[in-house]
Amino acid sequence: MSLRKFLLAVFLLLSLGMMNISSARADLTEGKNYTILTKPQQTQDANKIEVLEFFWYGCPHCYSLHPYLKTWLKSIPEDVDFRYVPATLRPNWVAGAKIFYAIEVIGKADELHDKVYDAIHRDKIDLNNESTLFSWIEKQEGIDRKKFENAYNSFTVQNQVAKSTQMTRQYQLNGVPALIINGKYLTSGGMSSTPDDTIKILDALIEKVRREK
Repeated sequence: MSLRKFLLAVFLLLSLGMMNISSARADLTEGKNYTILTKPQQTQDANKIEVLEFFWYGCPHCYSLHPYLKTWLKSIPEDVDFRYVPATLRPNWVAGAKIFYAIEVIGKADELHDKVYDAIHRDKIDLNNESTLFSWIEKQEGIDRKKFENAYNSFTVQNQVAKSTQMTRQYQLNGVPALIINGKYLTSGGMSSTPDDTIKILDALIEKVRREK
């Protein structure tokens, strides 16, 4: 291949790459792929780009997004701080929030978070029923039922649920899963056709925040 043909091929590849980047950015449309909160919220660490996932264990769309989010978290950028937040849009969502904070209190969130999702959606177990929940917990290897019960009914968990309820209102949520990027931008499963698209929009919004910083 002559030098001229080689340079032409490189130019074409670079042009195609720039077209793809421009196309990806063009797809990020306010009102379609994301919204801007009317009342942006302060983040925990100003030096990080904060990402919050508001979820409900009983939500099938949250369950579908979860494995994609887990894969994304394996290579989370160093400048990004991620947290799960159980939403409490309805009274029957409170039990799920208590479960999440209880497994955090006993130090078993990494082990049990996925299992709670699977129990509800795959195994059709009603974990909103406390008797059923505690019996299910007892069957989980290495988990002390009494310790979980104490955490579930503790003031600490009640306080955390109250905070998540307040955050649900502050971020003006009307559904889940909802991703809040740096206290300003909101995207959700309803703003994309697939969970994979949701993750792409998340990455694009993180890059948008970087450029704005």
